[in-house]
Amino acid sequence: MNIKIYHIIHIDKLPCILNSGGLLSDAQVLAQNLGGTTIGMSSIKQRRLTELTFTTYPDLYVGECVPFYFCPRSVMLYMIHMGNMELDYQGGQDNIIHLEFDLMNVINWANNNTQRWVFTRSNAGSYYFEDTNDINNLSKLDWYTINSDYWSHSIDTKQAEFLCENFVDFSLVEKIVSNNKLMDTQIKNILQQTIYNPIIEINKSWYY
Repeated sequence: MNIKIYHIIHIDKLPCILNSGGLLSDAQVLAQNLGGTTIGMSSIKQRRLTELTFTTYPDLYVGECVPFYFCPRSVMLYMIHMGNMELDYQGGQDNIIHLEFDLMNVINWANNNTQRWVFTRSNAGSYYFEDTNDINNLSKLDWYTINSDYWSHSIDTKQAEFLCENFVDFSLVEKIVSNNKLMDTQIKNILQQTIYNPIIEINKSWYY
Protein backbone atom coordinates (compact mmCIF):
# COMPACT_ATOMS: atom_id res chain seq x y z
CA MET A 1 0.00 0.00 0.00
CA ASN A 2 1.59 3.24 -1.16
CA ILE A 3 -1.08 5.89 -0.59
CA LYS A 4 0.07 9.48 -0.08
CA ILE A 5 -1.81 12.14 1.87
CA TYR A 6 -1.52 15.91 1.63
CA HIS A 7 -1.83 18.95 3.86
CA ILE A 8 -1.76 22.47 2.41
CA ILE A 9 -0.57 25.55 4.28
CA HIS A 10 0.37 29.15 3.66
CA ILE A 11 4.16 29.48 3.51
CA ASP A 12 4.19 31.67 6.63
CA LYS A 13 2.85 28.72 8.67
CA LEU A 14 5.97 26.67 8.02
CA PRO A 15 8.17 28.29 10.73
CA CYS A 16 5.41 27.78 13.33
CA ILE A 17 5.09 24.13 12.32
CA LEU A 18 8.83 23.63 12.62
CA ASN A 19 8.90 25.32 16.04
CA SER A 20 6.13 22.98 17.19
CA GLY A 21 7.88 19.94 15.76
CA GLY A 22 4.95 19.08 13.53
CA LEU A 23 1.43 19.84 12.37
CA LEU A 24 -1.11 20.73 15.04
CA SER A 25 -4.89 20.47 14.97
CA ASP A 26 -6.92 23.69 14.85
CA ALA A 27 -7.82 23.12 18.50
CA GLN A 28 -4.12 23.03 19.43
CA VAL A 29 -3.28 26.03 17.24
CA LEU A 30 -5.97 28.06 19.03
CA ALA A 31 -4.94 26.83 22.48
CA GLN A 32 -1.32 27.77 21.84
CA ASN A 33 -2.21 31.02 20.03
CA LEU A 34 0.12 30.22 17.15
CA GLY A 35 0.65 32.61 14.26
CA GLY A 36 0.54 32.28 10.49
CA THR A 37 -2.11 32.80 7.85
CA THR A 38 -5.32 30.77 8.07
CA ILE A 39 -6.55 29.59 4.68
CA GLY A 40 -9.85 27.86 5.49
CA MET A 41 -13.42 28.99 6.14
CA SER A 42 -13.83 30.23 9.71
CA SER A 43 -17.46 29.05 9.89
CA ILE A 44 -16.53 25.49 8.91
CA LYS A 45 -13.48 25.50 11.20
CA GLN A 46 -15.74 26.50 14.09
CA ARG A 47 -18.21 23.75 13.21
CA ARG A 48 -15.42 21.20 13.19
CA LEU A 49 -14.23 22.45 16.59
CA THR A 50 -17.56 22.55 18.41
CA GLU A 51 -20.20 20.48 16.58
CA LEU A 52 -18.78 17.63 14.51
CA THR A 53 -17.53 14.41 16.09
CA PHE A 54 -16.78 10.96 14.69
CA THR A 55 -18.90 7.82 14.80
CA THR A 56 -15.68 5.91 15.45
CA TYR A 57 -14.72 8.21 18.36
CA PRO A 58 -17.81 10.09 19.64
CA ASP A 59 -15.70 12.09 22.13
CA LEU A 60 -13.31 13.40 19.47
CA TYR A 61 -14.13 16.58 17.55
CA VAL A 62 -13.03 16.89 13.93
CA GLY A 63 -11.22 20.13 14.81
CA GLU A 64 -9.10 18.23 17.35
CA CYS A 65 -7.45 16.41 14.44
CA VAL A 66 -4.89 17.33 11.81
CA PRO A 67 -6.65 16.96 8.43
CA PHE A 68 -5.23 15.60 5.19
CA TYR A 69 -6.58 15.07 1.69
CA PHE A 70 -5.81 12.01 -0.43
CA CYS A 71 -4.71 14.13 -3.38
CA PRO A 72 -2.88 17.32 -4.26
CA ARG A 73 -4.79 19.96 -6.27
CA SER A 74 -7.64 19.77 -3.77
CA VAL A 75 -11.06 21.43 -3.89
CA MET A 76 -9.88 23.83 -1.17
CA LEU A 77 -6.92 24.87 -3.31
CA TYR A 78 -9.30 25.52 -6.21
CA MET A 79 -11.43 27.74 -3.97
CA ILE A 80 -8.30 29.64 -2.92
CA HIS A 81 -7.27 29.99 -6.57
CA MET A 82 -10.71 31.34 -7.51
CA GLY A 83 -10.81 33.75 -4.57
CA ASN A 84 -13.96 32.28 -3.03
CA MET A 85 -15.43 35.04 -0.85
CA GLU A 86 -16.28 32.63 1.99
CA LEU A 87 -12.57 32.09 2.66
CA ASP A 88 -10.71 34.17 5.24
CA TYR A 89 -7.67 34.12 2.96
CA GLN A 90 -7.79 35.96 -0.36
CA GLY A 91 -4.13 35.81 -1.43
CA GLY A 92 -4.33 33.20 -4.19
CA GLN A 93 -2.51 29.89 -4.52
CA ASP A 94 1.07 31.05 -5.16
CA ASN A 95 1.88 31.26 -1.41
CA ILE A 96 0.30 27.86 -0.69
CA ILE A 97 2.55 24.81 -0.32
CA HIS A 98 1.78 21.09 -0.18
CA LEU A 99 3.20 18.79 2.48
CA GLU A 100 3.16 15.16 1.34
CA PHE A 101 3.11 12.20 3.74
CA ASP A 102 2.88 8.44 3.34
CA LEU A 103 -0.42 7.22 4.77
CA MET A 104 0.87 4.01 6.35
CA ASN A 105 3.87 5.78 7.88
CA VAL A 106 1.51 8.25 9.57
CA ILE A 107 -0.83 5.49 10.74
CA ASN A 108 2.08 3.47 12.19
CA TRP A 109 3.44 6.59 13.91
CA ALA A 110 -0.01 7.43 15.30
CA ASN A 111 -0.50 3.88 16.61
CA ASN A 112 2.90 3.97 18.31
CA ASN A 113 2.12 7.33 19.90
CA THR A 114 -1.46 6.58 21.04
CA GLN A 115 -2.90 9.09 18.58
CA ARG A 116 -6.32 8.18 17.25
CA TRP A 117 -6.97 8.41 13.52
CA VAL A 118 -9.82 7.99 11.07
CA PHE A 119 -10.55 8.57 7.43
CA THR A 120 -13.78 9.73 5.84
CA ARG A 121 -15.48 9.01 2.53
CA SER A 122 -16.32 12.70 2.07
CA ASN A 123 -15.76 16.17 3.51
CA ALA A 124 -15.46 15.99 7.32
CA GLY A 125 -16.66 19.59 7.54
CA SER A 126 -20.17 18.64 6.42
CA TYR A 127 -22.91 17.57 8.82
CA TYR A 128 -23.12 14.09 7.33
CA PHE A 129 -20.04 11.97 6.67
CA GLU A 130 -18.93 8.39 7.23
CA ASP A 131 -15.74 7.68 9.14
CA THR A 132 -13.74 4.53 9.92
CA ASN A 133 -10.38 3.42 11.28
CA ASP A 134 -10.39 0.14 9.34
CA ILE A 135 -7.80 0.38 6.55
CA ASN A 136 -9.67 -2.35 4.68
CA ASN A 137 -12.30 0.30 3.96
CA LEU A 138 -9.85 2.40 1.94
CA SER A 139 -11.15 0.57 -1.11
CA LYS A 140 -14.55 2.18 -0.52
CA LEU A 141 -13.22 5.68 -1.20
CA ASP A 142 -14.11 7.23 -4.54
CA TRP A 143 -10.59 6.94 -5.92
CA TYR A 144 -11.61 7.82 -9.46
CA THR A 145 -12.88 11.22 -8.32
CA ILE A 146 -10.10 11.72 -5.76
CA ASN A 147 -7.50 11.30 -8.50
CA SER A 148 -9.43 13.21 -11.15
CA ASP A 149 -8.85 16.80 -12.29
CA TYR A 150 -12.58 17.06 -13.08
CA TRP A 151 -14.88 16.50 -10.12
CA SER A 152 -17.82 18.93 -10.29
CA HIS A 153 -20.22 15.95 -10.38
CA SER A 154 -18.98 14.58 -7.04
CA ILE A 155 -17.24 17.40 -5.19
CA ASP A 156 -17.93 15.90 -1.75
CA THR A 157 -16.20 12.55 -2.29
CA LYS A 158 -13.23 14.39 -3.83
CA GLN A 159 -12.77 15.85 -0.33
CA ALA A 160 -12.36 12.55 1.51
CA GLU A 161 -10.05 13.10 4.48
CA PHE A 162 -7.57 11.35 6.71
CA LEU A 163 -7.50 12.84 10.21
CA CYS A 164 -5.01 12.28 13.03
CA GLU A 165 -5.61 13.36 16.61
CA ASN A 166 -3.82 16.49 17.87
CA PHE A 167 -0.43 16.34 16.16
CA VAL A 168 1.63 14.79 13.35
CA ASP A 169 5.41 14.85 13.61
CA PHE A 170 7.21 16.88 10.93
CA SER A 171 9.75 14.08 10.45
CA LEU A 172 7.02 12.23 8.55
CA VAL A 173 6.93 14.85 5.78
CA GLU A 174 8.35 13.22 2.66
CA LYS A 175 8.03 16.10 0.23
CA ILE A 176 7.24 19.83 0.17
CA VAL A 177 5.90 21.16 -3.12
CA SER A 178 5.29 24.70 -4.37
CA ASN A 179 4.42 26.11 -7.79
CA ASN A 180 7.06 28.84 -8.17
CA LYS A 181 10.74 29.55 -7.64
CA LEU A 182 10.18 32.19 -4.93
CA MET A 183 8.34 29.73 -2.67
CA ASP A 184 10.87 27.01 -3.42
CA THR A 185 13.68 29.30 -2.28
CA GLN A 186 11.79 30.36 0.85
CA ILE A 187 11.12 26.74 1.81
CA LYS A 188 14.79 25.85 1.43
CA ASN A 189 15.84 28.88 3.47
CA ILE A 190 13.38 28.07 6.28
CA LEU A 191 14.53 24.45 6.46
CA GLN A 192 18.23 25.30 6.18
CA GLN A 193 18.78 25.46 9.93
CA THR A 194 16.69 22.39 10.78
CA ILE A 195 17.37 18.68 11.04
CA TYR A 196 14.61 17.92 8.54
CA ASN A 197 15.46 16.91 4.98
CA PRO A 198 12.30 16.31 2.93
CA ILE A 199 12.35 16.51 -0.86
CA ILE A 200 11.66 20.10 -1.95
CA GLU A 201 10.41 20.66 -5.47
CA ILE A 202 8.31 22.79 -7.79
CA ASN A 203 5.38 20.97 -9.40
CA LYS A 204 2.90 23.16 -11.23
CA SER A 205 0.65 20.16 -11.98
CA TRP A 206 -0.38 20.18 -8.31
CA TYR A 207 -1.89 23.65 -8.81
CA TYR A 208 -4.61 25.34 -10.86
